[in-house]
Amino acid sequence: YDHTGALHAAEAFFWRFCDDYLELVKNRAYGSGEAARSARAALHRALHTQLRLFAPFLPYATEEAWSWLSGVRAAGAGPARSVHRAAWPTGAELAGGCGDPMLLSLAGAALGQIRRAKSQRQLSMRAPVRLAEVSAPATTLDRLAPAAADLRAAGGLADLRLHADERAAFVVTCTF
Repeated sequence: YDHTGALHAAEAFFWRFCDDYLELVKNRAYGSGEAARSARAALHRALHTQLRLFAPFLPYATEEAWSWLSGVRAAGAGPARSVHRAAWPTGAELAGGCGDPMLLSLAGAALGQIRRAKSQRQLSMRAPVRLAEVSAPATTLDRLAPAAADLRAAGGLADLRLHADERAAFVVTCTF
Protein backbone atom coordinates (compact mmCIF):
# COMPACT_ATOMS: atom_id res chain seq x y z
CA TYR A 1 0.00 0.00 0.00
CA ASP A 2 2.96 2.30 -0.54
CA HIS A 3 1.45 4.26 -3.44
CA THR A 4 4.12 6.96 -3.37
CA GLY A 5 6.92 4.38 -3.49
CA ALA A 6 5.22 2.55 -6.36
CA LEU A 7 4.78 5.76 -8.34
CA HIS A 8 8.40 6.72 -7.68
CA ALA A 9 9.61 3.32 -8.94
CA ALA A 10 7.43 3.55 -12.08
CA GLU A 11 8.67 7.08 -12.81
CA ALA A 12 12.31 6.11 -12.25
CA PHE A 13 11.89 3.20 -14.66
CA PHE A 14 10.21 5.47 -17.21
CA TRP A 15 12.91 8.14 -17.14
CA ARG A 16 15.75 5.63 -17.21
CA PHE A 17 14.06 3.95 -20.16
CA CYS A 18 13.66 7.25 -22.02
CA ASP A 19 17.12 8.62 -21.20
CA ASP A 20 19.02 5.45 -21.95
CA TYR A 21 17.23 2.71 -23.84
CA LEU A 22 15.09 4.86 -26.11
CA GLU A 23 18.07 7.01 -27.08
CA LEU A 24 20.23 3.96 -27.67
CA VAL A 25 17.82 2.09 -29.96
CA LYS A 26 15.85 4.77 -31.78
CA ASN A 27 18.23 4.94 -34.76
CA ARG A 28 18.13 1.16 -35.10
CA ALA A 29 14.33 1.10 -34.75
CA TYR A 30 13.96 3.44 -37.74
CA GLY A 31 15.98 1.08 -39.91
CA SER A 32 15.06 -2.17 -41.57
CA GLY A 33 15.93 -5.81 -41.09
CA GLU A 34 16.04 -8.07 -38.07
CA ALA A 35 17.80 -5.53 -35.82
CA ALA A 36 15.08 -2.94 -36.47
CA ARG A 37 12.30 -5.47 -35.86
CA SER A 38 13.95 -6.48 -32.60
CA ALA A 39 14.23 -2.85 -31.45
CA ARG A 40 10.58 -2.12 -32.34
CA ALA A 41 9.39 -5.28 -30.55
CA ALA A 42 11.31 -4.28 -27.41
CA LEU A 43 9.89 -0.74 -27.58
CA HIS A 44 6.37 -2.13 -27.97
CA ARG A 45 6.82 -4.43 -24.97
CA ALA A 46 8.23 -1.57 -22.90
CA LEU A 47 5.34 0.76 -23.79
CA HIS A 48 2.77 -1.86 -22.81
CA THR A 49 4.64 -2.44 -19.56
CA GLN A 50 4.85 1.25 -18.74
CA LEU A 51 1.16 1.80 -19.43
CA ARG A 52 0.31 -1.00 -16.99
CA LEU A 53 2.67 0.45 -14.37
CA PHE A 54 1.18 3.94 -14.66
CA ALA A 55 -2.46 2.82 -14.92
CA PRO A 56 -3.22 3.07 -11.17
CA PHE A 57 -1.89 6.64 -11.10
CA LEU A 58 -3.02 7.96 -14.50
CA PRO A 59 -6.14 5.91 -15.17
CA TYR A 60 -7.71 7.94 -17.98
CA ALA A 61 -4.55 8.73 -19.92
CA THR A 62 -3.29 5.15 -19.79
CA GLU A 63 -6.69 3.78 -20.82
CA GLU A 64 -6.75 6.07 -23.83
CA ALA A 65 -3.20 5.19 -24.90
CA TRP A 66 -3.95 1.49 -24.36
CA SER A 67 -6.91 1.72 -26.71
CA TRP A 68 -4.74 3.31 -29.40
CA LEU A 69 -2.17 0.53 -29.09
CA SER A 70 -4.80 -2.17 -29.34
CA GLY A 71 -5.96 -0.71 -32.68
CA VAL A 72 -9.58 -0.34 -31.59
CA ARG A 73 -9.87 3.31 -32.54
CA ALA A 74 -8.51 2.71 -36.03
CA ALA A 75 -10.61 -0.41 -36.60
CA GLY A 76 -13.81 1.04 -35.14
CA ALA A 77 -14.59 -2.23 -33.34
CA GLY A 78 -16.13 -2.13 -29.84
CA PRO A 79 -14.37 -1.27 -26.59
CA ALA A 80 -10.80 -2.37 -26.07
CA ARG A 81 -9.75 -4.68 -23.32
CA SER A 82 -8.98 -2.26 -20.54
CA VAL A 83 -5.45 -1.59 -19.34
CA HIS A 84 -6.97 -1.96 -15.88
CA ARG A 85 -7.87 -5.57 -16.65
CA ALA A 86 -4.48 -6.41 -18.14
CA ALA A 87 -2.12 -8.58 -16.12
CA TRP A 88 0.43 -6.78 -13.98
CA PRO A 89 3.91 -6.93 -15.55
CA THR A 90 6.13 -9.68 -14.19
CA GLY A 91 9.88 -10.03 -14.14
CA ALA A 92 9.66 -13.26 -16.13
CA GLU A 93 7.60 -11.54 -18.84
CA LEU A 94 10.15 -8.76 -19.17
CA ALA A 95 13.26 -10.95 -18.98
CA GLY A 96 12.30 -13.17 -21.91
CA GLY A 97 14.96 -12.88 -24.59
CA CYS A 98 16.59 -9.79 -23.11
CA GLY A 99 20.16 -11.08 -22.95
CA ASP A 100 22.59 -9.54 -20.48
CA PRO A 101 20.70 -7.52 -17.85
CA MET A 102 23.75 -5.31 -17.25
CA LEU A 103 24.04 -4.22 -20.89
CA LEU A 104 21.62 -1.30 -20.56
CA SER A 105 23.33 -0.08 -17.38
CA LEU A 106 26.76 -0.14 -19.03
CA ALA A 107 25.60 1.47 -22.27
CA GLY A 108 23.60 4.05 -20.30
CA ALA A 109 26.65 4.87 -18.18
CA ALA A 110 28.79 5.31 -21.30
CA LEU A 111 26.15 7.48 -22.96
CA GLY A 112 25.87 9.54 -19.77
CA GLN A 113 29.61 10.22 -19.79
CA ILE A 114 29.47 11.22 -23.46
CA ARG A 115 26.59 13.60 -22.71
CA ARG A 116 28.50 15.03 -19.73
CA ALA A 117 31.54 15.71 -21.94
CA LYS A 118 29.33 17.55 -24.43
CA SER A 119 27.65 19.56 -21.66
CA GLN A 120 30.98 20.55 -20.12
CA ARG A 121 32.02 21.94 -23.51
CA GLN A 122 28.60 23.60 -23.90
CA LEU A 123 27.90 21.61 -27.05
CA SER A 124 24.58 20.39 -28.35
CA MET A 125 23.75 16.78 -27.56
CA ARG A 126 23.67 16.29 -31.34
CA ALA A 127 27.25 17.54 -31.72
CA PRO A 128 29.48 14.93 -33.34
CA VAL A 129 32.27 13.27 -31.37
CA ARG A 130 35.35 12.36 -33.39
CA LEU A 131 36.47 9.64 -30.96
CA ALA A 132 35.16 8.12 -27.74
CA GLU A 133 37.44 5.78 -25.83
CA VAL A 134 36.09 3.51 -23.12
CA SER A 135 38.59 2.19 -20.58
CA ALA A 136 37.41 -0.60 -18.31
CA PRO A 137 38.24 -4.17 -17.31
CA ALA A 138 38.04 -6.64 -20.22
CA THR A 139 34.98 -8.40 -18.77
CA THR A 140 33.11 -5.10 -18.65
CA LEU A 141 34.06 -4.27 -22.23
CA ASP A 142 32.92 -7.73 -23.37
CA ARG A 143 29.52 -6.99 -21.85
CA LEU A 144 29.37 -3.53 -23.48
CA ALA A 145 30.45 -4.66 -26.97
CA PRO A 146 26.95 -5.76 -28.18
CA ALA A 147 25.72 -2.18 -27.70
CA ALA A 148 28.63 -0.53 -29.54
CA ALA A 149 26.67 0.28 -32.72
CA ASP A 150 23.77 1.74 -30.74
CA LEU A 151 26.20 3.75 -28.61
CA ARG A 152 27.89 5.15 -31.73
CA ALA A 153 24.56 6.27 -33.16
CA ALA A 154 23.14 7.70 -29.92
CA GLY A 155 26.31 9.58 -29.01
CA GLY A 156 27.08 10.84 -32.51
CA LEU A 157 30.41 9.02 -32.43
CA ALA A 158 32.55 8.80 -35.55
CA ASP A 159 34.75 6.21 -33.80
CA LEU A 160 34.40 4.17 -30.62
CA ARG A 161 37.37 2.33 -29.14
CA LEU A 162 37.26 -0.07 -26.23
CA HIS A 163 40.48 -0.34 -24.19
CA ALA A 164 40.90 -3.12 -21.68
CA ASP A 165 42.51 -1.90 -18.47
CA GLU A 166 42.03 -4.10 -15.43
CA ARG A 167 42.90 -1.21 -13.08
CA ALA A 168 40.60 1.37 -14.67
CA ALA A 169 37.15 2.23 -13.51
CA PHE A 170 34.56 2.60 -16.26
CA VAL A 171 35.79 5.80 -17.97
CA VAL A 172 34.80 7.36 -21.28
CA THR A 173 36.96 10.09 -22.80
CA CYS A 174 35.83 12.07 -25.81
CA THR A 175 37.77 13.87 -28.52
CA PHE A 176 35.83 16.47 -30.48
